[in-house]
Amino acid sequence: MDVYEALYTTRAMRRVRADPIPAEVQARMLDAAIRAPSGGNSQNWRFILVDDPAVKAKLGPLYRECIAQLWATGYRERLDLARATLDDPASASLLRVQASAQHLADHFEDVPLFLMAFARNDPSGGSIFPAVWSAQLAARAEGVGSTLTTVLGSFRRAETFGILGVPVDHGWEIACCVSFGYPTGRWGVAPRRPVHEVAFRNSWGTDLGLTIPQPLWPDPRPLADLVGPVWGAASQSRPRCCPARASQWQRADVRRPEHARWRHGRSSARSRSAPC
Repeated sequence: MDVYEALYTTRAMRRVRADPIPAEVQARMLDAAIRAPSGGNSQNWRFILVDDPAVKAKLGPLYRECIAQLWATGYRERLDLARATLDDPASASLLRVQASAQHLADHFEDVPLFLMAFARNDPSGGSIFPAVWSAQLAARAEGVGSTLTTVLGSFRRAETFGILGVPVDHGWEIACCVSFGYPTGRWGVAPRRPVHEVAFRNSWGTDLGLTIPQPLWPDPRPLADLVGPVWGAASQSRPRCCPARASQWQRADVRRPEHARWRHGRSSARSRSAPC
């Protein structure tokens, strides 16, 4: 699988089949995980794979308690507002995410595999999460979907440690619980706020110098055809252009096909930007 396909399509897949994950696939996932960088190459991580129905039967009720607590605390105001503004696309999106997350909680015991990731002396997660993400990318290459969750560590740490037999006096913390399974839905590029709305250049709040209104993958055209020149502040030369478009040369304009949804490398509609 192309690395960009994996990067662009590894989104949260919470609805999965109960089919077991073969041992060789699990091996590739974990071996990819431990190749990730860690601070000082400390590799101060431990992983527990959970596929025993008896263990999942103990964790499942805890997980549902955690999700209920999450909805009642951190998400309460957002969910109340979303339910009161159902016509707002952002509200509809949040409620879909909640329904998907609740589905995972309600069917926790049916998920074939969980990866519990633990770290020590890593309060920021800067060492453990690259390893977890590598496992998720490796799973994607094998057709396995995944979802990273943190509620067990946030709300039921002691109980989770007890069920999994984790020593409580060695400094270990549970970083996350990742579900793995063959998805019932389709792979696709998840909608996100575009890069130029969340990234700056050199200092906070400045113009990035890039405009990327649509995903750069998938697109058969060379990147040079999509990204224009970036004109730095120190540059004195500017290409000549009509006044209506002149200001646009101060950033790299990415002209992408208009589309409603990306699925399997296809867009529903295409258009070209008008020439200057």
